Amino acid sequence: MSLVKPLITAFLAIISLQSIAQNKSLYSFQDLSHFYYKKQKDSLSKAWVCPALYSEKKTQKKYKEIWDDRTDFLTGAIDGDNFIHDGEVYDYVDGLITELVKANKQTIPEKPLLLIDRSSSVNAYALGKNVIVVNLGIVAFSQTKEELALVIAHELSHNIMSHPDNAMKQRAEWLTSDEYEKNLNAVLDSKYERLSRLKKVIETYSFSRSKHQRYHESEADSMAIVLLKKSNIAFNADYFLRLDSSDIIYQQHLKTPIKNYFTAYSLPFEDSWTKRRSKGLSTKAYSFKDTTGVEDSLKTHPDCVERYNKTKSLTASGAKYTSIPSGIHDKAQKMLIWNMYSNMSLTPCLFRILLEKDRGNTDEWYDFMLYNIITGLYFADREMHRFNAIGVVQKELTSKDYYELQTLLEQIPREQLEQYCKTLQGAGFWSHMPASEKAMKTLMSTLALDPDNSDKNKTRAAKEFTTGNETSMYCEFAQMFTK
Repeated sequence: MSLVKPLITAFLAIISLQSIAQNKSLYSFQDLSHFYYKKQKDSLSKAWVCPALYSEKKTQKKYKEIWDDRTDFLTGAIDGDNFIHDGEVYDYVDGLITELVKANKQTIPEKPLLLIDRSSSVNAYALGKNVIVVNLGIVAFSQTKEELALVIAHELSHNIMSHPDNAMKQRAEWLTSDEYEKNLNAVLDSKYERLSRLKKVIETYSFSRSKHQRYHESEADSMAIVLLKKSNIAFNADYFLRLDSSDIIYQQHLKTPIKNYFTAYSLPFEDSWTKRRSKGLSTKAYSFKDTTGVEDSLKTHPDCVERYNKTKSLTASGAKYTSIPSGIHDKAQKMLIWNMYSNMSLTPCLFRILLEKDRGNTDEWYDFMLYNIITGLYFADREMHRFNAIGVVQKELTSKDYYELQTLLEQIPREQLEQYCKTLQGAGFWSHMPASEKAMKTLMSTLALDPDNSDKNKTRAAKEFTTGNETSMYCEFAQMFTK
């Protein structure tokens, strides 16, 4: 009996720690780029002065326009909170950059500025001027440190070889060239087939650029492998093939019928809500592609296959790979889901949550987000813009399950949505939610269910939230109603 009490105490301590870990805030409102990078943005604008490269005024003027467009893109993205500087995901990615730079000092004399883009797109990109951007989508998608390091090394290579800067020069030179002007004037002077002629002018430039881009990708891959080797980070060409599956997330199948995910919360459900009721071609029976074998799709993208074939002989044999910490994966996934919700793209947001549940994820934050999605949908319906909030994806790009979920969000009756909101408000998971999540619940209840639907009432509720939770990341959502 003397051992029972300590064991129970230890068990309760473990449960408590897990609960704290699950409910810890993802980031603070002050981590958003408009706040965090305010000083850097001002200094960046001053530092990014367009160099005088061309003696011809026309070319130099066009080059400066393109240069300034890049600066405006970056500063606009900072102001628009496209980037996030949280303590864990940022530090993990930045740590990989440090590792690569330290081992390649001659090639990378100065550590680049890293920006974490909140986009769910499985991508990263080099901006030139020693700046690289890594999307949350690629962090969530990559399985190992080595995979993510390859992506980073690839983007570092683009900057090392000045690909972004050279692309701007090429564009300025083409748009001010005699050939371009001659072709454009021929289009303007022609009486017939102007559109076809204009397309040929554009295609000439596009084809030339695409050839250079493919060459640049191959160059960046080769240099990336060198950077990895010097850093003692294993390279595996298989990742190029796996990247081909990155764009089919909404073509995946769920493990159980859509109905089961809702009845688990004691929510009433009718199968008819997932079936098109309107008439017309859009309701015609559609044969969805079988995407259960994700691996089969890995061989369909010629660029990925080409890159794989060129580099497969360089794959490190017998190498051991390091899994990306589950906490980093989880946080990246949550942050991109929250970003999708803030942008009111509700179907993809909810589908990702259901995929997490399929993986056995029991984190109650996802239950909290499901409540936000349902309440957000009811609010959008109340404001007469339900269709926009759903984030419709054409069915040719989705699985049957995704399409049914999208149809459900379109067709579920308003009174049922209201009942969903009220039922979820009393769900058991709220007892484990932190104060900021409970405050968000109150805000959403006011927006969606309060009989007083005036802007004044919404502003009052939003200001109450931001005043009491000024560091919460949910302030980003609340501020939309305080402006």
